[in-house]
Amino acid sequence: MKLKGRNKVSPDFSMSSMTDIVFLLLIFFMLTANSPNALDLLLPKAKGKSTNTQNVSVSIDKNLQYFVNNEKINGEYIEIELKKALEGQDKPTIILRAEESVAIKEAVHVMDIANRNSYKVILAVRPN
Repeated sequence: MKLKGRNKVSPDFSMSSMTDIVFLLLIFFMLTANSPNALDLLLPKAKGKSTNTQNVSVSIDKNLQYFVNNEKINGEYIEIELKKALEGQDKPTIILRAEESVAIKEAVHVMDIANRNSYKVILAVRPN
């Protein structure tokens, strides 16, 4: 006498749910992995707390190259670029990242531009 079972177990394995999980993890890690400093600058050390209010980032490297929001610009046109970038902001803020070896007069030049245009300047430092 032949008896047939009603519940057959299929030996096939569906990979669709596994690929969904892998794609969700990939998207999660891509969104959470951020690099706010694309330029490798050695900032001076200081104590204090940091702030996350940032409208425009100005970086000066050891070769006296200027970067506004990680885009290299000519130092002569920094005021024009800052005016374009901060146009329409109600509380314009500049994060100034000057490398440790940069002369203070270069940083003061950017601060002077900010003072003339009523921009707030925050000097970026690395924690102690």
